[in-house]
Amino acid sequence: MSPCSIQLREVTHDDTSVFFDHLQHAPAQQMAAFIHEHPEDRAAHDAHWNKLLANDSITKRSIELIHPGAEPELVGHIISFMMEGDREITYWIDHKHWGEGIATEALREFLSIEKARPLYGRAAQDNESSIRVMVKNGFQLLRQERGFASARGEEIDEVVMVLRV
Repeated sequence: MSPCSIQLREVTHDDTSVFFDHLQHAPAQQMAAFIHEHPEDRAAHDAHWNKLLANDSITKRSIELIHPGAEPELVGHIISFMMEGDREITYWIDHKHWGEGIATEALREFLSIEKARPLYGRAAQDNESSIRVMVKNGFQLLRQERGFASARGEEIDEVVMVLRV
């Protein structure tokens, strides 16, 4: 990793335009698999983020890369939310920064903010990088499921990970 560091901060409405740009990378959509049906729909994206920003039960953080002597670079987001009675996390890193350890460090920092346990995370079974990020932060495999992945247009295998402590 470079001499850069990361910081988490509250998500602002202005961040959501950058998140939309991050989402437009087709290989990233394929990797994430479980995304909105029409990721190119800016109005739907904005409506989704407006709902997230208005919901105080959702913990939302922007991930910034801090370059020495330069302005912070917004490189992703990380969120926790309730789904079917469980607290879950999700995160997205701009593909230009894959492999730099940003997701691992962001999740590590986020876990000091999000204290709910157990905490769950999901990933397409073939998304080895995302699974590795969770494992490095103490998540363990709970079960495997099948679900419809809109980015791939079919049902695929996914893993459900859990952090108990």
